[in-house]
Amino acid sequence: DRDWSSDVCSSDLMRIGFGTDIHRLVEGRKLILAGVHVPAPFGELAHSDGDVIYHASMDAILGALALGDIGKHFPDSDMRYKDIDSGELFKKIVLLMKDKGYAINNIDVMVTLEKPKLKDCIELMRNNIAQILETSIDNVSVKAGTNEGLDALGKCEAVKAEVIVLLKEEK
Repeated sequence: DRDWSSDVCSSDLMRIGFGTDIHRLVEGRKLILAGVHVPAPFGELAHSDGDVIYHASMDAILGALALGDIGKHFPDSDMRYKDIDSGELFKKIVLLMKDKGYAINNIDVMVTLEKPKLKDCIELMRNNIAQILETSIDNVSVKAGTNEGLDALGKCEAVKAEVIVLLKEEK
């Protein structure tokens, strides 16, 4: 018979968001993941640098705040964003998040790429994300997996990132 509503106060407001991004892989482009240039004979085909981790992270934050997606904020029809470093766009979304009164509680990233293996890049990716989000690296998880040879991801034709974030209201 407990009144659970009394346990929640507006100062403890948290919001969750999910983001995903996928890009075709092509020769002649750099493979950029969370701001890290990963040595590979291919990279993301995109209007910007194609960093799927940063793109999915931005979409997760925008989703948590119910502010649309990155296409709304940075349309690919706008030449100002042609080949732009996605880290610069990510910083703008973080400023928007802060302006709305939120900070990152934690972020969990899953990147799917058949090859190359990313294990040697994971800590640098975590660090880059933590720096942009102005949070501890302990609040940032990055995992990498393959698609076991299945579909476009498994045939090294694409790279995909899925991200979930938990935002906390700043006091």
